Amino acid sequence: MQKTITPIDNTLYVERNYDGAKIEETINGSMKAQKVWADLDIKERVKLLTSFVEDFLSRSDLICEELSRQIGRPISQAAGELKGFKERADYMLSIAEKKLANIDVAKDDNFKSYIKRKALGVVFVIAPWNYPYLVAVNSIIPAMAAGNSVILKHSAQTPLCAEQLYQSAKKILPKDVFNYLHLNHEDSLKIVSDKRINFVSFTGSVKAGYDVQKATQNKFIDMTLELGGKDPAYARYDCDLEKTVENFVDGSFFNSGQSCCGIERIYVDEKIYNNFLELFVSKTYNYKLGNPLEKETNLGPVVKLSAADFILQQMNSAIDKGAKKMIDENKFMYPKEHKNYLIPQVLTNVTHDMSFMTEETFGPCVGIMKVKGENEAIKLMNDNKYGLSSGVYTANLGRGMRVSKAVRAGIVFVNTYRLISPMAPFGGIKDSGYGKEAGIESIKEYTRIKTTWYNSSDKPMTDPFTMG
Repeated sequence: MQKTITPIDNTLYVERNYDGAKIEETINGSMKAQKVWADLDIKERVKLLTSFVEDFLSRSDLICEELSRQIGRPISQAAGELKGFKERADYMLSIAEKKLANIDVAKDDNFKSYIKRKALGVVFVIAPWNYPYLVAVNSIIPAMAAGNSVILKHSAQTPLCAEQLYQSAKKILPKDVFNYLHLNHEDSLKIVSDKRINFVSFTGSVKAGYDVQKATQNKFIDMTLELGGKDPAYARYDCDLEKTVENFVDGSFFNSGQSCCGIERIYVDEKIYNNFLELFVSKTYNYKLGNPLEKETNLGPVVKLSAADFILQQMNSAIDKGAKKMIDENKFMYPKEHKNYLIPQVLTNVTHDMSFMTEETFGPCVGIMKVKGENEAIKLMNDNKYGLSSGVYTANLGRGMRVSKAVRAGIVFVNTYRLISPMAPFGGIKDSGYGKEAGIESIKEYTRIKTTWYNSSDKPMTDPFTMG
């Protein structure tokens, strides 16, 4: 039995049976549906998927409340995820026809060739709980637009997200083009390894990412893996202090620090360190930690008690090695009886000898280090096994771009943070995974290229290698 505990008060919110017994039926249904779906004209697929998105968003109020109850994000911020869902879906559907069009690649008077993009087949999407709709849309919309069928497996923390999407799919799309399953880890890997699955999109932990990769060793398929991060940010001495601190505070604590590209470590030039730290601490006290269903709340609990325990252990380990807390817990009013309500915390006197500065934390806390200049900042930013996103603030854009080129990460923000666009690909390097989701070319990820040559005359092809 899959149980979802709401982080609001740590009581049982949703209970579902695991769908392991439905795997065979679901894959077979998805395969049959995909063949018919792929034969539809792209304009018809886009039309149906547009209606699917509209129907889903028509229940926004209910979906936002469910989201807050499942993951603890303040309801005042929940609508932002649905806005992002719509922006990404609308954009990917708007470019689908153009991106999937045939391409002429070779011609002469008689012999011609063209490239056609064909759907892969069945796409298996394993979506995370922290942005359950925003991440899922990156895969499910381009995959279906390209003519694939989709099986979605959502986190045990967000089962209602899969069900809400399915509700609209069942109403709008042909049967079995979109399916979902509630699965444990072992059954998820069973689907990943199934040779009838033609593409896997996974977002989650590094450990689970290696499990997914290993499960595909019996076949040749592409996949995207968006895994962990320990994202750094650097404040150069000439940065706009007010703007920089405001963005770095938001980047550190939004969604209780449970963001894929959230800031977890900050490097500040020694010339501005004291002023930066003072302003950062001051702005941190602006958060109201509490019940996410209350509109005035702008910081909710972390998703699980076990997550809170890990975050506190990591911070306490750093404190034992000399780190210093900068935020006074007594200045926050929150339900202290629930141990997953964590205040936004700042640690100083931190070093890379502490796991707090090298291992993913995924919580409302950040370490701030003083550096002598950009060379030291770059060295420390790169001193990590992860490489998802990073940021730099400076009045000298040329210097900012120099730092961005030197930082080893899939995404770099210069004088901005947490900015997303449906046109921009998202993904990391190193232990943060590989492959890109969303973006201007994303729909092509869910296709294979088929080249066709044809002779438009009665002349035989005598020497094809001479053709231009």
